[in-house]
Amino acid sequence: MANATIQNSMGTARPGKAVNVVLWVLQILGAAMFLMAGGNKLAGNEQMVGMFEAIGVGQWFRYLTGVIEVASAILLLIPRFAGVGALLLIPTMVGAILTHLFIVGGSPVVPIVLLVVMVVIAYGRRDRTLKLLSRG
Repeated sequence: MANATIQNSMGTARPGKAVNVVLWVLQILGAAMFLMAGGNKLAGNEQMVGMFEAIGVGQWFRYLTGVIEVASAILLLIPRFAGVGALLLIPTMVGAILTHLFIVGGSPVVPIVLLVVMVVIAYGRRDRTLKLLSRG
């Protein structure tokens, strides 16, 4: 993996094959985690309802978080939008970490790991994301 990026025919850098495979594995695993977590929030899982009661903002926030997680998980699986999905999940995971640390307690390890994974994906897919945003 001496050359982590290669130039495509348009002269822009894209991840090499090994990096692309790693990013896809992270995207698929991340999508599975966020589909499960967001689905539980949207389905009204008792534990999720209780956690959002403890947060004290209201159940609307559970729905909002669930929609962000499910929508972003789907974006992670669409090549053009994977970076956008990861970028949407970064502040979501920062909020989850802060919530664990200062409101509901418990270990923030899972949201920290997911934050790191989303940062890696966002960075690895930055060229696609910038290209998408520059079309605007």
